[in-house]
Amino acid sequence: MLRRSVIVTAAVLAAVLGVQTGAQAAPAPGSAGAGDVYYPKYGNGGYDVANYDIRLRYYPDTDRLTGTTTILATATQDLSAFNLDFVLATQSVRVNNRPAGYARRGDHELVVTPARPVAKGEQLTIVVQYDDVPSEVVASGFTSWNRTPDGALAVNEPEIAWWWYPSNDHPTDKAGFDVSVLVPDGVEAISNGVPTRWAQPVIGGWDRWSWRQDKPQAPYLAFLAIGDFDTYQDTSADGSPIVSAYSRRLAPATAAAARSSVERTDEILDWEAGLFGPYPFGARGGVVTGAGDQGFALENQTRPVYDGQSFARGSNNSLIVHELAHQWFGDSVSVGQWKDIWLNEGFASYAQWLWSEEQGEGTAAEIAAYVYSEVYPADDPFWQVLPGDPGATRLFDGAVYDRGALTLHYLRERVGDETFFAILRTWAETQRYGDGTTPEFVALAERISGQELDGFFQTWLYTPERPDLGVSTLTAPVRPRSWPAIVAARH
Repeated sequence: MLRRSVIVTAAVLAAVLGVQTGAQAAPAPGSAGAGDVYYPKYGNGGYDVANYDIRLRYYPDTDRLTGTTTILATATQDLSAFNLDFVLATQSVRVNNRPAGYARRGDHELVVTPARPVAKGEQLTIVVQYDDVPSEVVASGFTSWNRTPDGALAVNEPEIAWWWYPSNDHPTDKAGFDVSVLVPDGVEAISNGVPTRWAQPVIGGWDRWSWRQDKPQAPYLAFLAIGDFDTYQDTSADGSPIVSAYSRRLAPATAAAARSSVERTDEILDWEAGLFGPYPFGARGGVVTGAGDQGFALENQTRPVYDGQSFARGSNNSLIVHELAHQWFGDSVSVGQWKDIWLNEGFASYAQWLWSEEQGEGTAAEIAAYVYSEVYPADDPFWQVLPGDPGATRLFDGAVYDRGALTLHYLRERVGDETFFAILRTWAETQRYGDGTTPEFVALAERISGQELDGFFQTWLYTPERPDLGVSTLTAPVRPRSWPAIVAARH
C-alpha cells in the first residue's frame, strides 16, 4: 500500500512538472501505404488484419455489385484515422459499433475516421457497405474488374481487391477470408478455399455460394469468378476438397484439353510436395474461364484461374505446374516487396523445367542451355532487365521468369542437388504463411550451402548483361520438346 502511494505521488509530481512518464503519444493517422518501394501507397499502416468477411450480391445483367465487408483487425499504433484500399461507392462505415467518417483521397484510398480514437493493441471491427458497377470504376487509369458475357472476374495482380472489397492491400498483411456471394439461379460464384455453402437457395431466383480460406492469404490472391460454369467436386487422398470449374462457353475440344490438364492438379501438387515440402493449404482445384476472358493465368490461393485460350491447342500441363508451384512460392511465401517478384515467378518457372525433366521431355539443364544460348542471345534486351529489381513497369517481364529460373538452375549446379532442394524446402518451411525478400533468400542459401553467394546473385539478378557461364558449365543447347508449353505460362 505504501509503495503504491509513492508511485501515485511520483506520477502526479511528474505530471505537474511536465516530465514525460512513458505515456503514449497522441493518436495519429495510420500511414497511407505499407512502404513498398514500387507502390508506396499500396497497403496501409496502423493496423493488422486478421479476417475479411465479404458478403456480396451480384447482378450479371447490369454488373451491379452490392456488398458488406467486415474486417477484423488489431491496431498497431494509437489511431485517430486509418486508410483502406478501395474504389467502389461507399454507403457507410462503422468502426467498433459506431458510425465513422470516411472520405476518398487519391485514386484508391478510403480514409476512415473512427468516432473515438483507437488505442494500440485494441481490436478493430470495421464494417463497410457499398454499391457500385465495378467495371465502370477507373483507378490509376484502369479497372481490374473484368465483366464477361455471363458474369465477371475479379482476378488480377497486383491490383484487384480495390474493385470488390476494402482491404489493407499488400502481401505482407495476410488474413483469413470468408466470401459469400448471392447470384441468380444458374450462375456459379467460385472463390478460394473450402466451399461452405454450395448454390443454396436463399430467396426466389437467387442462390448463395460461400467459401472459406482459413490459412493466411494476401489480398490480391482472393478471387471471384462469376458465370456459367460446369463445376466438379472431389476429395484428395488427404481428405481435402477438390473443386474445379470450367466455363460452358468453351469449345468442346478446348474444354476437353482444359479438363485433361486441370484434373491432374492433385497429381501435380503431390509431385511438387515431394520437392518443396508439404502442400500448405486445405483445398485444391482450378477455374478455367472463357477463351480470351482474361488473357493470363493467375495463382489464386488454392484454386488458380486459367484463361481457356491456354488450352486451345491442347492440354497444357506445364501451365498447371507453374501456377501450382506458386502455392508454395508466392502464396504461402509471399513477396516482402513487389520488387522481389522473381521469388514468385522465377521459382514457378523453374518448377516447369523440373516437370519437363520428370516427364522425360527435356532436362532442366537442356532447357537452361537452350534459353541461355538460343532464346536470348547476348545482345538481346532481355539481359538488360534485372530480375531482382525489374522496376514497377516490368514486374512481369520475361526476364523475371526466365532469368529468374536460370538463376535457380545455375545455383543448383553450383551447390549440388541435395543442397539446392534443401534450400527450396527450408525456404518454403521457414517462411510459411509469411513473406520473404531476396536478401533473406540469399542469406538462407549461404547458410545451407556454406558458400559465399553474394557475387553469384549479384551477377544473375542485378547485372545488366548476360552472365558468363564458361565452357565447362554449358550443356549443349538442345531444344526441349516441352518448350512451347513452358513459354506459354506467364503470370
